Amino acid sequence: MAFGSGWRCGAVSGDAQTQSVPVGSGLPQNPVVSVTHIAIVDDEPDITLLLGGYLRGHGFRVSELATGLALMQLMVADPPDLVLLDLGLPGEDGLAIARKLREHWRCGLVIVTGRGDAVDKVVGLEIGADDYVTKPFDLRELLARAKAVLRRLAPVDGRPPPAATMPRERFDFQGWELDVAARRLCTSDGEPVALTAGEFDLLCVLVRHPGRVLSRDFLLGQTRGREAAPFDRTIDVQVGRLRRKLEADPEDPQIIQSVRGAGYILVPPVAVR
Repeated sequence: MAFGSGWRCGAVSGDAQTQSVPVGSGLPQNPVVSVTHIAIVDDEPDITLLLGGYLRGHGFRVSELATGLALMQLMVADPPDLVLLDLGLPGEDGLAIARKLREHWRCGLVIVTGRGDAVDKVVGLEIGADDYVTKPFDLRELLARAKAVLRRLAPVDGRPPPAATMPRERFDFQGWELDVAARRLCTSDGEPVALTAGEFDLLCVLVRHPGRVLSRDFLLGQTRGREAAPFDRTIDVQVGRLRRKLEADPEDPQIIQSVRGAGYILVPPVAVR
């Protein structure tokens, strides 16, 4: 199977948070051990071996798994920050595993699969995957996408800034409160609502531009940057998921409305505090 060319191991990524090997430990001093944990779930050993080695070479801690059961056990014992999940696993459909992840854990999720059908991609994104990569893939591109998901999940440098300097940017709209610093969406009663990294980023853009029609290209650029591809349907999928979480009637949305041929608009007024 082709993975793309030009990849190399041994370079440590600046995006991975790392810990140096202590002097005098008897271990080599050049390698670093990342505190960012990635789980690769694929039943093809050549893929897990190659991808695992590549990610370790870029400073990540990696767990290589072949089944959904093994992943569930890992989620309890040593939860990863990001899961790279194949859909064609033995014993359990990968989409069912993705759904279970989203119901019980908050971690990055990138589907990496040979299923290139548009329906599978839409379903995967609907379930809550942060990204969807089809095989064969280029190792450098997959690494870039993994880093992008991790950046959206974590504050800068992986650590929250001191409380005195943390901007408490909060937006109130239509009975909802979005706390940007805490990355939390709550009802007016304080009940939290789980959002994926992509959903949160999209909602942040919308609440910062209330009453304005925002094109899909603008929203893609704000949430995915250089990752955005022509005809990318990610925004439409994420808007659909946000409507099911925000709207009293997702079929008749009053908060996020479509403007035919133009994009989307956040309709209610937004209070910033």
